[in-house]
Amino acid sequence: MKIGNRDFDTANKTYVMGILNVTPDSFSDGGKYNEVELALKKAEEMMHEGADIIDVGGESTRPGYVPVSVQEEIERVAPVIEAIKKNLDIPVSLDTYKVEVAKAGIAVGADLINDIKGLQESPEMAKLIAESKAACCIMHNREFMNYNQFFTDMQNDLSAYIETARKAGIADDKIIIDPGVGFAKTYEQNLEVINRLEQFHCFGYPILLGTSRKSVIGLTLDLPVFERVEGTLVTTVMAVMKGCSFVRVHDIKENVRAIRMTEAILGK
Repeated sequence: MKIGNRDFDTANKTYVMGILNVTPDSFSDGGKYNEVELALKKAEEMMHEGADIIDVGGESTRPGYVPVSVQEEIERVAPVIEAIKKNLDIPVSLDTYKVEVAKAGIAVGADLINDIKGLQESPEMAKLIAESKAACCIMHNREFMNYNQFFTDMQNDLSAYIETARKAGIADDKIIIDPGVGFAKTYEQNLEVINRLEQFHCFGYPILLGTSRKSVIGLTLDLPVFERVEGTLVTTVMAVMKGCSFVRVHDIKENVRAIRMTEAILGK
């Protein structure tokens, strides 16, 4: 698939999406990069460490997060996206579920919309993405964890989200799916999702895994946020082995090395 000006061999390789939170309150790196110059410097550092995409987020979605206004989110992300596109040759993703923010991000160069609500928050989001010809990442999420049969219900949800995208005219080669580890799932369900990643290939789209420093790792290893690198690396190795095309991570260098080693062993 093509994201921005870069072609991604999603059938054979696993790529790194680097997390750049321009927020004061993200669970892992809140407040570190909420100035344009600092954010640009961090993006450049991530690129040199091997990131393939920079994912810019302007609203924390950690458990218990407080939503910010559309205008504030735009003011956080738009200048950063614009600066990255002006100064660095790397595709940029915008992490938002708000159509107004997505519109502003696309206007300044965002190549991909990473929607944690699976295009379900606004009926206009899928239409905007289709018209702009941007790529999109559709993540599994739901308001309530009222599953009857967890994995089957989850796959049915994703099918509905994908149908929203296709009905709006988003091309198949512009769609990535994310099983949504950490969103509307129990600890045990998050582990199950990671263990069964290969079963999401039934949809026929590239898969993105986002587990970096998340609570499923913290709970398993009884470790705070900044000591979850090794746990994240295990999930990244599993993502490669199970055919995921992207991992979304904070620690670029370590994850890039883990991917390269795993791909070498697998003969990729």
